Amino acid sequence: MRAARAAVSIENLKSKIENSAVLTLADLESWSRPGTSLAVLGHPIRHSISPAMHNAALAALARTEPRYAAWQYFRFEVHPDDLPRALDLLHAKKFHGVNLTVPHKIIAFTRVAEVDAAAQPVGAVNTLLWTERGWRGHNTDGYGLAAAVRETLGRELAGAHVILLGAGGAARGAAVECLQRGCASLTIANRTRENLDALIATLAPLAGKIPVRGFVPTAVPNDLPRAALVINATSAGLKSTDPLPIDLAALPRPAAVFDMIYNPPQTPLLRAATALGVPCANGLAMLVHQGAKALEIWSGIGAPQTAPVMAAAAHTAMSVA
Repeated sequence: MRAARAAVSIENLKSKIENSAVLTLADLESWSRPGTSLAVLGHPIRHSISPAMHNAALAALARTEPRYAAWQYFRFEVHPDDLPRALDLLHAKKFHGVNLTVPHKIIAFTRVAEVDAAAQPVGAVNTLLWTERGWRGHNTDGYGLAAAVRETLGRELAGAHVILLGAGGAARGAAVECLQRGCASLTIANRTRENLDALIATLAPLAGKIPVRGFVPTAVPNDLPRAALVINATSAGLKSTDPLPIDLAALPRPAAVFDMIYNPPQTPLLRAATALGVPCANGLAMLVHQGAKALEIWSGIGAPQTAPVMAAAAHTAMSVA
């Protein structure tokens, strides 16, 4: 009877893999796939288009480098309470690499064997690489942000006056990237003053001579820099009923607006920017470039080489979602 159950379980797993279904911790327990496996973990994860992006890039690489034909990228629904067990199992099953999305990036930071120096100030990891002694954690979100702002808006974080919306994990990653790339100034807007002050205090050692300050969106200072790059790192805009994270008209005219949200493609903030005639972009390019950087960490193939294929797959996935 047990043998029969095991056989059924393995067949169910094979079926899920073939159909790119959402996998679970139970599927991971019985994992026995040959070849090189990669995964993304999240809660929820069904909406993720990362498998479409990565598998398209791997298929393209396999045309000239046959070894990538055995590589495949999967998605796993993992509750935060189950993350330690999932990471242990993924390592034991020798998954070559793992991506982490909400809410696992911060949780995993203290649960990996080693954290890349560039990810240390962020306090979160979104990309894990298998090593003998355990997972090595990286964070490619900052790279993704900088590359996306350059690609979609033609702007650099270096030398820019940045107005950053939010003080959570995504905002911290963006703030660190802006400071490390040498922005001209960083102004953070957040509804909760306590969280805002805590983030500013955390950033102080990184800022050096770069001015960093904050304000509550309902009380916009009258001396904000003109032609700033506004970056939304809040979740405001994920739902059509969400309020604007800030009134753009209350700011000195921004040079551009970048919203990290990519689904929906047009958020209230982006509609407001368009109405004001301000150049703007959503976060789909950021998703693509952070994914390409993760694949670079796993494969050694430069991110610029795989990003175009990933971008095409991402746009296709969004069009059929």
